[in-house]
Amino acid sequence: MFTRSQYSVLMSRIMEKRDKIQVISGPRQVGKSTMVKQVLQASPIPYMFETADNVPAEASSWIADTWATARARMQMDKVPEFLLVIDEVHKLANWSEAVKKEWDTDTFNDLPLKVVLLGSSRLLLKNGLTESLAGRFELIRMPHWSYNEMKEAFGFDINQYIYYGGYPGGASYVKDERRWRKYVKDSIIAPAIEKDVLMTKTIYKPVLMRQLFELGCAYSGEELSLNKMLGQLQDAGNVTTLAGYLNTLGEARLLCGLQKYAQDLSRRYNSVPKLMTYNTALLSALSGTTFASTFTNPKAWGRWVESAIGAYLLNWADELGYKVYYWRERDDEVDFVITYQRKCWAIEVKSGRRSANAGLSIFREKFHPHQTLIVGTGGIPIEEFLRWNIEDFLQG
Repeated sequence: MFTRSQYSVLMSRIMEKRDKIQVISGPRQVGKSTMVKQVLQASPIPYMFETADNVPAEASSWIADTWATARARMQMDKVPEFLLVIDEVHKLANWSEAVKKEWDTDTFNDLPLKVVLLGSSRLLLKNGLTESLAGRFELIRMPHWSYNEMKEAFGFDINQYIYYGGYPGGASYVKDERRWRKYVKDSIIAPAIEKDVLMTKTIYKPVLMRQLFELGCAYSGEELSLNKMLGQLQDAGNVTTLAGYLNTLGEARLLCGLQKYAQDLSRRYNSVPKLMTYNTALLSALSGTTFASTFTNPKAWGRWVESAIGAYLLNWADELGYKVYYWRERDDEVDFVITYQRKCWAIEVKSGRRSANAGLSIFREKFHPHQTLIVGTGGIPIEEFLRWNIEDFLQG
């Protein structure tokens, strides 16, 4: 049985004395529910696992009723502690206020009823946590699957990972690309956009949001100004609307626009975004190409490689607390710049996509980074870099 690293984190925390609600956060189809069920099967603490998936959103009393059932079972079984797990909690209206009320009641009564919450919408969870539950929870982040995880769990080689990305549910379909592509579009992209994103915030132009996501995936690894994006989108909009939608897609861990690195913060915010997917499966599923045709096209494959490196860096940014940028000055560029604890690292990806440029040396002269490195041809092998522990790298 394969377990992700978050398994041991959650197991350790639920074995501690009751203190905080444990919230499992992450994008769709990364194994949040599976990980929690693995912990429940191995934990000695009696538990109750309930899902709000089919509960009407207006059924505001459901959380209170479920909580009361957990308390009753704890009392009748005469156990010293009990664990309540609620899945898809974000689908209920005012869920965070209801959770706050029940949690605070147990805290006041010194009842050792521990709680784990999880849901498929990272955005809806985030909104509820910041609104009502501040100071009452700990977040366990589950990012997209890394190369190490896909290799260990499903036997992916480096090229498979670069193209098919890190969705465990689609791993068994990679030999049937049409089926794999349908899975990613129907089971990941469609619900992520239509349920998670469009239901989270007021999106006045849902068609524009979908078009922006598809365009952004098509241009992953490329710089594209918001004005140029508008020129390629069919639905009318403006730069401010696009910037807001791109930020929302980034919060959902689907697609982001990297800012250009500069010491002047205003120049960063006003820069042309470099589009980057959080999982190369999104790029591949919407590309209209096959693995074979992409892998044998050096220019195209270079963009997939750069997107895989970018996705790896982005997926650990929240957990480790660093920022990811890019840098360009005329024709010279650096693919990724990481800033952490007042230091910066410059990373250039080389995979036959383009000829060498003087970007790293110019960046070194201008900004004096803590370290510069080349990933790919002439530097650290791509497979080796994608297996690195980023935390160890930043501490080096």
